[in-house]
Amino acid sequence: MADEKRVMRRAYLRSRVLALAVGLLVAGSVAAHKDHDHEAAAQPVQAAESAELDLRDRTLLDQNGREVRFVSDVLGDKIVVMDFVFTHCTNVCPILSAVLKQVQRSLGERVGDEVAMVSVTVDPVRDTPQRLKAYAAKHRAGPGWTWLTGPKPTVDDVLIGLGAYSVNFEDHPSMVLVGDARSGQWSRFFGFPSPERIVEQVNKLQAARKVAAGG
Repeated sequence: MADEKRVMRRAYLRSRVLALAVGLLVAGSVAAHKDHDHEAAAQPVQAAESAELDLRDRTLLDQNGREVRFVSDVLGDKIVVMDFVFTHCTNVCPILSAVLKQVQRSLGERVGDEVAMVSVTVDPVRDTPQRLKAYAAKHRAGPGWTWLTGPKPTVDDVLIGLGAYSVNFEDHPSMVLVGDARSGQWSRFFGFPSPERIVEQVNKLQAARKVAAGG
């Protein structure tokens, strides 16, 4: 019975990947990664939660092997869309990356100019810049989408400040952060928020900037 349930869970997760591949919205959400094959229980999609982050300006490596400061260089004063992945994940992380790929397409030229897209590995020991670059290319990440790794203690420190750290990286929460690095206003989406929901939040943050500037 346990083996049958495991097979059913695996089949369910594969169906979600296929649904994204053909452009359908993901209806479920995943609270956390579990076991080596990411067997996770589906939950209803949750609304965004306001998030208090401790942004730590540590030196990391991007997918091109360049040293970058997490806050000063990567986030800057941009609107930010950020998720957390590891490259040998076969179920949950590819779904999140597919969601962000659609966000990238929807935002168009705003990515890299007004909006920074960021993916941080939770497995820096194995996820070298070269592996991240190959993974990014697989998901057609364009300019303005930065993939980050680095020494494990440094990456872990950044993840702790973002509320994305787990002792066992495979148990890290499945989530997307959307925020304004200038104002410090952040929201946390658990599970699989739709691309439209993420873009809507980006638009709200940009509108709030215009209001604050009197525009």
